[in-house]
Amino acid sequence: MQVIRQRRISEKQQVNLFGRHVGRRALLVTTGIAVALGVTGTAVASTYQFGTQQVGQTTANGQVISSDQYIKPYGSRTVINDGKIMSSTVSPDGTRLAASVTDGDASLVVMDLTTGQIKQKIGTSTADDLRISSGAVGQEGPTYSPDGKQLWLGQANGYTKFTVNADGTLASPTAVPIAADGAKQALVGAAVFSADGSTVYSAVNGQNKVVAIDAATGTIKQSWAVGTAPRGIALVGGTLYVSNEGGRPAKAGDTTINSYGTDVPANPKTGASTTGTVSVIDTADPSAAVGTIAVGLHPTAVYAKKGAVFVTNTADNSVSVIDTRKGKVVQTIATQPWPEASVGYEPNAVTLTDDGRLLVTLGRANAVAVYRYSSPQQPARYVGLLPTDYFPSEITTVGKKVVVSNTRGVDALRPDAAGHNTHDTTSSLTRFTLPSDLGVRVQTAKVFKQNGWTPGSVKTATSKSHAKAVPVPARLGDPSTIKHVFLLVKENRTYDQVFGDIPEGNGNASLTQFGANVTPNQHALAQQFGLYDNFYDIGTNSAEGHNWLMQSDNPEYTESSAGEYTRSYDTENDVLGHQKSGFIWTGAQAAGKSVKDFGEFQSLETKPTGATWQNLYCDSKNMAATGAETAYPIKTGSAIPSLNDVSVQGFPLFDLDVPDIYKEQIWQQDFDKSGPANLNMFWFSNDHTGGPANAAAEVADNDLAVGRMVDQITHSKYWKDSAIFVVEDDSQAGLDHVDGHRAPVQVISPYANHSTVDDHYYSQITMVRTIEQILGIHPMNQLDSAATPMYGAFTKKADTTPFTAVPNRTSLTLGVSPQPSCGSDTPAPQDTKAAAAPTTVSVPAAEKALAAQWKTWASHQRLTGPNAVPDYANPTQMNRYTWYQTHNWTKPYPGDSKIYAPDDVPGAYLPSPESDG
Repeated sequence: MQVIRQRRISEKQQVNLFGRHVGRRALLVTTGIAVALGVTGTAVASTYQFGTQQVGQTTANGQVISSDQYIKPYGSRTVINDGKIMSSTVSPDGTRLAASVTDGDASLVVMDLTTGQIKQKIGTSTADDLRISSGAVGQEGPTYSPDGKQLWLGQANGYTKFTVNADGTLASPTAVPIAADGAKQALVGAAVFSADGSTVYSAVNGQNKVVAIDAATGTIKQSWAVGTAPRGIALVGGTLYVSNEGGRPAKAGDTTINSYGTDVPANPKTGASTTGTVSVIDTADPSAAVGTIAVGLHPTAVYAKKGAVFVTNTADNSVSVIDTRKGKVVQTIATQPWPEASVGYEPNAVTLTDDGRLLVTLGRANAVAVYRYSSPQQPARYVGLLPTDYFPSEITTVGKKVVVSNTRGVDALRPDAAGHNTHDTTSSLTRFTLPSDLGVRVQTAKVFKQNGWTPGSVKTATSKSHAKAVPVPARLGDPSTIKHVFLLVKENRTYDQVFGDIPEGNGNASLTQFGANVTPNQHALAQQFGLYDNFYDIGTNSAEGHNWLMQSDNPEYTESSAGEYTRSYDTENDVLGHQKSGFIWTGAQAAGKSVKDFGEFQSLETKPTGATWQNLYCDSKNMAATGAETAYPIKTGSAIPSLNDVSVQGFPLFDLDVPDIYKEQIWQQDFDKSGPANLNMFWFSNDHTGGPANAAAEVADNDLAVGRMVDQITHSKYWKDSAIFVVEDDSQAGLDHVDGHRAPVQVISPYANHSTVDDHYYSQITMVRTIEQILGIHPMNQLDSAATPMYGAFTKKADTTPFTAVPNRTSLTLGVSPQPSCGSDTPAPQDTKAAAAPTTVSVPAAEKALAAQWKTWASHQRLTGPNAVPDYANPTQMNRYTWYQTHNWTKPYPGDSKIYAPDDVPGAYLPSPESDG
């Protein structure tokens, strides 16, 4: 293998070093009491229990998913291979379930609850059973009328109303628009019918109001101003209860951060909202003032029964119980099953059974919490937990059966013979009869095991601690031999796309697009510092991926917005996408550590006139040669004050009009002048592809920038106590033969396990926990609290051999038009023993017309310039465009029979994350 042969060691040594797999310590099993609300059983630390298992693998504990969890639901399961369920509802007669869906081949599905079969698919494709004009679906709904003869589907600009046939299928889609308020679209939340079915009351999430709509004509009869981002709604008699996810309107003197044009009271450090409210509306007296009841943070679902209104406070991990007679909260039910972490369980739906058991879905714990409940005044009694599939988001009862909708089902396992992609998303329904309270307690131990919740998972050093410094301490606050952490975030690649050509790893070379001749530095880094072939990114796309890295979670607000992404996509500048426990940088500051940010999680950028890709490329060469400052200073910023405080000016955020080697020069000047912080965060985004250069050239630019940066650090005085983590934000932009979430990662340090292949399960969560453990940062939620750091990636004995950057072998200016004034880039010779990389952008005559269509398509994808948006393009099209470029328009995308025109790509009709926002 070429990468191995570059080592200055014998061939025999090469095989022994790179072929050696890191040994796994014996599983750490703690038998006895799992101290969590009286639950007993056997607990196993989350990362250790996976061993070398892979995502998608079925084990005795359940199926492995990419979020450091197992899933093995209680009851029966029906998998829906049509994308992610955003929300669902059961017909009044209990025979049908209608679910809004995204990221699949339909926008709405109707299922027969008796047989578990999908009876109808509704979407924007001609292949669907019934076609509608928009694939966007909101956070809540759909909603049946009381007589079951109508169904209303919430969308970005209002509703689509359907007639329900006698067999439960839908017909006659009719638009019920709600006009935009300036730039604010409706973005409807939940809806509820009046008892007689004549009126639909709708939470208009994007406009901070509730409207009454004539069910027959679609005319808005009445409107009420409420709090920020109204979402859930329930009708009790003539009174509406509406949850406001952003809380009350801002007052003079409040610190605020914006969300979709509304200033929301917010914490300046964590960037999270600080209030949550329920609006109370008297529908019988439209002139009456709207009442307000304070509840917890991010109130979402609202459910009414037996004189009470239950509100799930998703960010506060609790349920508020409102007594409808008293008009106030009379009790707050905790939904924190594990004492090690107070946040991150994300209650998001609730129902009450006829026998007095309150059921609450815990989205991020893949569980239903069960309580005994008798009245608003009598405190609810916790019983235990039942396991579900991945991210339960809706729960209801049908007779004696409980039905749970699971947004992510069994993870991204939609059948695909060519390979796996993060957009191969599934969802599922699980159905069961509630077991006895004793049976619930038995299942609780399984939930704890599936989540890796163990006693003492977060150990903190005491004042009496005299621990010796090690790379990754066992207790937070104990000394580490590592003082400087560099977190380099890249964009969108799978393991096989980059490292599939390394035979020592678990790769598939047929899926490799950016092998050793495009990414010589990544290959050399893997050779020197180790190859990790069982590492997973959790998110589907960039909106989720950056949240996972900065918050160790993709908060429910972002998770539930995936059907339209109109309110926000990247939630860097949206207060509602920020968890109350803060970010990794606020945690570092709280631990007394210094922080520098270079573009990551920032949302504002201003470039001077003339800052073209070509000029910035030439400017980077001049800076490298002369040490001069940039001629094109770029201003960046964040909506979050605490991030602005640590941001280094001049380092661009996502913008494919900016070469990554330019970003590296901006960083290097700061590094030479003032050195690193304890935590240093970066966004090197050009491996996203889609900019002025050919796709291979952009990935080569990214590879060279990272290689040069590692070179600089490893040749500096800071190297001896540094660790560099190079990670993709997500892995959506290609295929992988193991799982779409499998991604390249690199751990670079004197204390890294050099020249090894480590095939043990790791994830972005375990990587974040490793950084937290090194710097003494308290974990942010239950996910990173449960995670085991990547102890196996480190050794106590330092090897301070520096890294020397490898010259690029693919021209960085390949495909750029016009070529830069400073001249075209001349790459180093390619390795003839590795897969060839493009050296020309010439297109075979037979494909010129297709290539021209793709060029036109690419010009509309908002990947460059001041309004650049990651993932704007439809993923099925973007991935093929990149593949065609990297294979000189001579080879179909894996699984395809030909090279497609943009509009002919299978799945091209699907809404992209940002394209309608």
